[in-house]
Amino acid sequence: MTILIKNGMPAKASSVIIPISKSKNLRLTLSKIAQHFGIVPSLLERDFKAKPSEIFTFYPTSKNIQRIQLLGIKDNTSFASFLNAFKHFSINQKEKLDKDLAICFSFNDYSPSVLNNAIEAAINGLLIGTYDIGMFNTNKKAKHPLTFSNVKVSVFTEQKNKDSQKAAQRGQLTAQTQLEILDLVNAPSNKKLPARLANWAKASGKKYGYKVQALNKSQITKLKLDALLAVNRGSEYPPFFIIMEYKPKKTLKKGLRKIGLVGKGVTFDTGGISIKGSTNMHYMKSDMGGAAAVLGTMELAAKLQLQVHLIGIVPATDNCVDALAIKPGDVINSYSGKTIEVTDTDAEGRLILADGLAYINRKYKPEIMIDLATLTGSTVRALGYQAGALFTNNEQLAKDLYETGQETGERVWRLPLWDDYKKDLQSDVADVKNFSGRPVAGAISAGKFLEFFTSEHPAWAHLDIAGVAFGSSELSVQKSATAFGIRLLTTYLEKI
Repeated sequence: MTILIKNGMPAKASSVIIPISKSKNLRLTLSKIAQHFGIVPSLLERDFKAKPSEIFTFYPTSKNIQRIQLLGIKDNTSFASFLNAFKHFSINQKEKLDKDLAICFSFNDYSPSVLNNAIEAAINGLLIGTYDIGMFNTNKKAKHPLTFSNVKVSVFTEQKNKDSQKAAQRGQLTAQTQLEILDLVNAPSNKKLPARLANWAKASGKKYGYKVQALNKSQITKLKLDALLAVNRGSEYPPFFIIMEYKPKKTLKKGLRKIGLVGKGVTFDTGGISIKGSTNMHYMKSDMGGAAAVLGTMELAAKLQLQVHLIGIVPATDNCVDALAIKPGDVINSYSGKTIEVTDTDAEGRLILADGLAYINRKYKPEIMIDLATLTGSTVRALGYQAGALFTNNEQLAKDLYETGQETGERVWRLPLWDDYKKDLQSDVADVKNFSGRPVAGAISAGKFLEFFTSEHPAWAHLDIAGVAFGSSELSVQKSATAFGIRLLTTYLEKI
């Protein structure tokens, strides 16, 4: 796809999309559009109400523009509003789209920052809307028109803006990575072994210029990543411990901030001996959503050449039932040297994260540590599918992640990490137990467990993304991946 930023109004295009929000200026905006394209203003005002994702099509008398499509935007200052509207448009107008498309922002008075956000979101949404989940479907459908290499998208603005081209490019680069991550999360577990995550990371690192090590089982054993090994015991497939490191090719400032990311990479979760119910177990292929966010963020940081020193860790395994699988009540070791009583084998994600957090903290000493995981149903019950849970005792980190979530639409909501919850994880036979056994505060006790392995790091955050990494979507009939976390983390890294 070629994206061109132009000033003024489109004079020639097969289709022109004009995004419009319902505001006090709606009547004036519609009047301008009607006057410019030679139609009756009262008819336009009657037929188009600018509801979120509403699409209204008309055909001007101009021979050079075949179709005008007004697109309703929920909030003309919100990134997520533009993203969702253009994604909806791309999905639902697939049959009508051509390879010569124009987006016109010239009828609205946007500030430069809002305009650039809107351009990035529009390009990103259009491309995400091309996603085809049927990667193993033998009945191939027609390709989305915007997936062809000869597609040209012209973006028209009222005034020159030197950063608009960068915004469009960022939207395109982000979407390309997100589309790969959607495939990775949506793939069934028999097509998504731990080795595939390792190979994806190595291929991405080679292509975009960052270091990747994928430690195999013997190397993991030598390092004594015992919690990861314990979870893997019931599997026929060996685990991998993926270590990624990125530094920009050209450092523009002294003292790059060192940030560590850890993502839960459980490629399928049966629950182990504490086996899950069968009703929705097929969705447990998504239990590596945290790993996917870290993989995508590492790749995108390298593509955008962000000015940070970034380390990513992904412990990868599945959690299966076997004669060798760990049992409730077993005591296992961990990389940190601490012992863990496993009271529930379905609380396995926190076990592998414990090794990941302890390793990244000891070996790399990052200034800030963030882990992401599809960790608990408790988070979903508390926050639904609208936000991930944020746990941290660092006020600045909490503020930064919350505000970035509001800005990007990948929202997080803070829950407490008070020491009152420590007693829930006390064990009689080990240093800590992995599950409280209580029917309350499940997400919080999981966060307290992970905190135990951070060595009281002063700037650590845990993001439980169980309700937002995988859910209902216009892109699929069943629940599917969202690529949640990539935009949140990338924008956060760019800010700091």
